[in-house]
Amino acid sequence: MASGVTVEENVLTVFNEMKVRKAQANEEERRKRKKAVLFCLSEDKKKIIMEEGREILQGDEGDPYLTFVKMLPPDDCRYALYDATYETKETKKEDLVFIFWAPENAPLKSKMIYASSKDAIKKKFTGIKHEWQVNGLDDIKDRKTLAEKLGGSSVITLEGKPLND
Repeated sequence: MASGVTVEENVLTVFNEMKVRKAQANEEERRKRKKAVLFCLSEDKKKIIMEEGREILQGDEGDPYLTFVKMLPPDDCRYALYDATYETKETKKEDLVFIFWAPENAPLKSKMIYASSKDAIKKKFTGIKHEWQVNGLDDIKDRKTLAEKLGGSSVITLEGKPLND
């Protein structure tokens, strides 16, 4: 069921900037690239917009995965793009992951409108290989869960951190 919600143009711009990796990017440009971004519904619930101040840059300090998990609101839904850097037994990889955050204690109306609007944003995000619906912190707090989504047991590190048991 479509909700009639539209996607603001700058959401697509952000997606395209995250998708296109410049091979010749210098260190300064690389550090300013977005690592993760949250998207929410506008006040009038008619548009999907980038949530103000809810982004992580490649050059930010600390563990980007933990920072991202802490950014998610505990009691409302969001869409997110996360640029995962990981290593398999064979190679290093970077993939964009589309995340639909729908915590169990979010209001039912919010869950319904975000669920019915998900296709609007997904259609704009062409070429996304990984989609993940997360229903609570227990599903996302351990980086191993994302590693499984990216490549199963072949993933050995995520964001430079080993996935030791």
